[in-house]
Amino acid sequence: MVKANGGRSLQNLVDEKRNLVEYFYNDTLAPHYRARTGLTAAFIPPEFTNWRDEQRAWRETAILFDQSHHMPELMLKGPDAFKLLERLGINSLANFTNDRAKQFVACTPRGHVIGDCVIYRRGDETFELISGMPVLNWVQYNAERGGYNVTIERDDPTPYNPTGRRWFYRFQLEGPNAGLIFNAAVEGGAPEIAFFKTAKVWIGGCEVLVLRHGMAGHLGAELSGPYEEMDKVRTALLDAGAKHGLKQGGTKTYFSTIFEFGWMPYPLPGIYTGDELRDFREWLSEKGWEANAQLGGSFVSENIEDYYVTPWDLGYGHILKFDHDFIGREALESLPAEKRRQKVTLVWNRDDVAAIFASALGDGPRYKAIDLPVAYYGWPQFDEVRGLDGELVGHSCHCGYSNNEGEMLSLAMLNAQSALPGTEVTLTWGEPSGGSRKPHVEKHEQFKVRAIVAPVPYASSVQKMKRATIS
Repeated sequence: MVKANGGRSLQNLVDEKRNLVEYFYNDTLAPHYRARTGLTAAFIPPEFTNWRDEQRAWRETAILFDQSHHMPELMLKGPDAFKLLERLGINSLANFTNDRAKQFVACTPRGHVIGDCVIYRRGDETFELISGMPVLNWVQYNAERGGYNVTIERDDPTPYNPTGRRWFYRFQLEGPNAGLIFNAAVEGGAPEIAFFKTAKVWIGGCEVLVLRHGMAGHLGAELSGPYEEMDKVRTALLDAGAKHGLKQGGTKTYFSTIFEFGWMPYPLPGIYTGDELRDFREWLSEKGWEANAQLGGSFVSENIEDYYVTPWDLGYGHILKFDHDFIGREALESLPAEKRRQKVTLVWNRDDVAAIFASALGDGPRYKAIDLPVAYYGWPQFDEVRGLDGELVGHSCHCGYSNNEGEMLSLAMLNAQSALPGTEVTLTWGEPSGGSRKPHVEKHEQFKVRAIVAPVPYASSVQKMKRATIS
């Protein structure tokens, strides 16, 4: 949310809070749907059947997710649109043709990640940015303050949308049978679409924009079109998938995909400090997304900058390209290699997980409850990860359960020496001093969970897909 004229800004909040971490750790209401599932329950149920079978569907048959309601969008148009994106993005746009989509990552002048999103190029001067509220705000701010010849339109998530509807519906079709279902649903048969390229097809009598990707380890598809055509397209997909085991996925299942796939969404934007970002903070609203981060976990620091991340921490080192001038380039080029953490998967020790669950029975002690399938309770979550010598080696962020793997997993960012697969580490589960004031965090004691470092993505099917599509 951007600040209305005369309204209070994020900078007002920063100035008034003696300890911003303490405020974010205890007193904010997380803006994201993972923490507030009631926002979308009227549109998408938490489960259509049960989340365990829905997880199995993306591995064994196919699943259809509805992404139509929770992701903000921004439409950027004008002669300077490409110039603006190139100035803000750490990744190269040199091959950004009209039939492509891109993962777009933006950083502060100090090289800290603001956020990421997916961009569709809809024309020579038209770009659709999907998800990632902080990065959408950053794009709009720079468009207005930088004098770029562009126009901006915003489409808010359904619960906040003043029109009560979205521009577009958005579905995600994944699983080993996704190709069969897609081909059966497309009128005249599906064309060949290369990875992360787009094409237009007809489904259920409606023109559909298709992005080819693979969240669950198979070459799935994201499908979008005019919001009023949602039901026709969904019906056609479900009819085509009936004999191929297609299931609809609820929000519980949707937010659990990341443990196998390895994407680390919505880091804390590195914008709360630095005079160079003061104008941006004054532009942002005190009631917006950035003002309502909800920190959680066992790691607690009085310095908000200890929660900032770089592209390497999130696994974006491979898309970071120094072939163009972008905000943050100098800082990232000069960042020493030893400060570039690596993204890994942590596989939790089964006996330790069982001990946490068992603590719910009897007189105690009570350890922090593990919710399934998504266990993290902060947005973002930061749990301490230490080596066998007790030294802090990094942080565990998104954690939860994969029914396909039969494991508790978390996505973590560790220093290079601790990031080798097979390395033994210890994760501190639960918050200090009995837990924070967050209303959804019960009183509990901390527990040391043993874990083994594993690759990202953890699912072997995803690893194979990614190796096959690296270019």
